[in-house]
Amino acid sequence: MTARLADIAAQAGVSEATVSRVLNGKPGVAAGTRESVLAALDVLGYERPVRLRQRSAGLVGLITPELDNPIFPALAQVIGQALTRQGYTPVLATQTPGGSTEDELTEMLVDRGVSGIIFVSGLHADTTADMTRYDQLRGQGVPYVLINGYSAKVQAPFVSPDDRAAMHLAVTHLTSLGHTRIGLAVGPKRFVPVLRKIEGFHSAMRERLGLSPAETEELIQHSLYSLEGGQAAATALIGRGCTAVVCASDMMALGAIRAARQQGLRVPQDVSVVGFDDSPLIAFTDPPLTTIRQPVQAMGQAAVRTLLEEIGGTPAPPSEFVFLPELVVRGSTASGPGRP
Repeated sequence: MTARLADIAAQAGVSEATVSRVLNGKPGVAAGTRESVLAALDVLGYERPVRLRQRSAGLVGLITPELDNPIFPALAQVIGQALTRQGYTPVLATQTPGGSTEDELTEMLVDRGVSGIIFVSGLHADTTADMTRYDQLRGQGVPYVLINGYSAKVQAPFVSPDDRAAMHLAVTHLTSLGHTRIGLAVGPKRFVPVLRKIEGFHSAMRERLGLSPAETEELIQHSLYSLEGGQAAATALIGRGCTAVVCASDMMALGAIRAARQQGLRVPQDVSVVGFDDSPLIAFTDPPLTTIRQPVQAMGQAAVRTLLEEIGGTPAPPSEFVFLPELVVRGSTASGPGRP
């Protein structure tokens, strides 16, 4: 016990006597000091005494796609931590192939009395989906926030990365390296983030290389958001003479690297590859991946803050909060053919 008190006191920057008073629920400790001691308990991995555990302010649902793509667990972690800090208990509901649909997961969460729901890359991102499901949810009195995707038909807060700006960053980087034949590997065209990336790609290719819409369109390949999808798309683009490929996800980018190597090409000496997300561990691939970093931390915290304002009865007007991405240059991009 003495050793534990000493550890906690050192971590919190207070005396052992103060730690003892907090753990025993004694009065005479400032609120800020008490929070420092409790935070020290959490950091050091000690369980809080039962009487000091915060009672949950309520459940908040988080509906995500499958967790195979590392960006979704990363978002879930940020959102879960932000909710916990505010006293709420996150409930993660994941869609898997052949598993529950978004509507079924939503119904399950509503039946369990959640205070609100955060949707990540859900049907709100699909231009062919029926958006009345969100009106019905609003009618049930359940606040919600939507991440990655936008529909003017849904009166709710949206949180998105700037997909158009992301393509400008990627194309500007590659053209500065001397590439003139740049391909874009993206997902199915019905999704809002895909349409926005295509718009940004068209704009950047026109500004940087003077390409017409028809010429740019030949350099766009739709596929699945997966390693295999990226491999298939990159194979087609390399076959059209592309010396650089911009991918709509890091998983697709890893597939593009595989496609290049299967054709006896080296990355980045023969083909440069740019990803999107900056997923955890992507800096340690071979080669380390140049990518567009989604501002996951800022987006997750904004989604939680906006939702809790809705739950608290002071909702922000329905709008889209757009966050600027960042180019992270690593080892998968290099000078174009014939350029030192």
